[in-house]
This record gives sequence, structure tokens and C-alpha cells, in this order.
Amino acid sequence: MKATIKTQGRQFTVTEGDILKVNLYPGSKEGDAIEIKDVIMLGEGTEAKFGSPTIENACVKATILENKKDNKITIIKKKRRQGYKRTKGHRQRLSVIKINSIEG
Repeated sequence: MKATIKTQGRQFTVTEGDILKVNLYPGSKEGDAIEIKDVIMLGEGTEAKFGSPTIENACVKATILENKKDNKITIIKKKRRQGYKRTKGHRQRLSVIKINSIEG
């Protein structure tokens, strides 16, 4: 069974057993179980149910496998012939989650 969920400001289409990288869940640790109740679509093909905006009594259960930082992104600003150059870096904090079950 497939489900389209909304979590951390992004939408994902998932099935059981999928592993996702999402923005960090605040206050979470490795091994914590989470429930995602913002289910937008459930099922596939002609049996798909769509919510407006979400489907009631539907949830996706997942486990946090790891909290980590993503690869570094370098931001460079430069104005030519002015002697102006700035370099800055950023690493996004991520949670790696595994989808255990889809209910609804």
C-alpha cells in the first residue's frame, strides 16, 4: 500500500519499509517511534483515497534510525574588481526514518 504524507514541510510518497531523509525532528533520539498523521493520499490505482486536506483516522508509523548532518554546502559571494569575497558553509540537520506501517 502506498501513502503520500506531509512531514517537516515536505511531501513524500512512501510504502512500508522505505527509508527517508527528512529535516530533523526536534527533541528526538535514535530508536524513537513517531506517528505521521498528515496523510494526503492512501492506496493506489482505482482504490486510492484522497483527503481534503488530510484523511481522518489514517497514520503512518515510523522509527528514527539516525540523526545526522547532511553534506556541507558552500556559499560564496563575490563582486568582481572590488576586492569583496565572502565564503560561508552550511550543513542541514537530518533525521533518517524507516516506515514501519501504513494504517487507514
